[in-house]
Amino acid sequence: MTVHIDGRAIAYEVRARVAAEVAAAFPDPATAPGLATVLVGEDPASAVYVANKRRAVREAGMRDLHRALPAGTTQAGVAAVIDELAADPAVDAILLQLPLPPGLDAAALIDRIPAGKDVDGLTTHSAGLLARGEQGLRPCTPSGVIELLESTGVTIRGANAVVVGRSALVGHPMAELLLQRDATVTVVHRHTADLAAVTRTADILVVAAGVPAMIGAEHVKPGATVIDVGIHRTDNGLTGDVRIAELDGIATRVTPVPGGVGPMTIAMLMVNTLRAAGHGQSARCSRS
Repeated sequence: MTVHIDGRAIAYEVRARVAAEVAAAFPDPATAPGLATVLVGEDPASAVYVANKRRAVREAGMRDLHRALPAGTTQAGVAAVIDELAADPAVDAILLQLPLPPGLDAAALIDRIPAGKDVDGLTTHSAGLLARGEQGLRPCTPSGVIELLESTGVTIRGANAVVVGRSALVGHPMAELLLQRDATVTVVHRHTADLAAVTRTADILVVAAGVPAMIGAEHVKPGATVIDVGIHRTDNGLTGDVRIAELDGIATRVTPVPGGVGPMTIAMLMVNTLRAAGHGQSARCSRS
């Protein structure tokens, strides 16, 4: 029988632990960790994502320091806001919501965020710390995947892990986090010859390709754990990168879309915000 991993339930537990730690460490709400989300423009999906993050911040007892900038804000204008937040000791964490409007250099703006406030783990400095295995804030989605695996008793050490996708946001850091936990890791991408032959070697298959319904039964080894990071809006609702119905009776565990990885991303953002303030033991991988 294939188990559907309940990401919502695990995320709820993580967020509850964060809220408890915040309440214990910061009895005065005015001194609680503060997350500054920066939203440029009026992209509807981005607005929803930021609203969800801000709600989670408040529910955790932390300070919501949101900045909304109009779509016409220049590179220099966004940079000035980030620099102001970076210099403000009352701001513990900064998140620049992506994607940005056309004409803005996201990488250059992200790199203005100090590594200690980089709760998305996307700066060049943060990526270097991750690659060297040094302490730092890790990208939220890959960290959430690790939390899902470890919370459900999946053995990572010694496992063959295949990551489908090599983005800076998910694929690269996902591979690093698995490698640091002693998995044997393979990263596949659009130029990989005989993709299915490689993915069928995986005890742990993490799919972050950004292609709807790309992975099916022919790609999965019996007994594998399959983590679907993708999420796409279609005429039939939300779907992931995996044709999950095909895996029933093949995979041991799968993550549904929605309700799998997505809730963990916000949960790990809360963990990172607490860690950026110098506190917290709420998850296994935010600094490891």
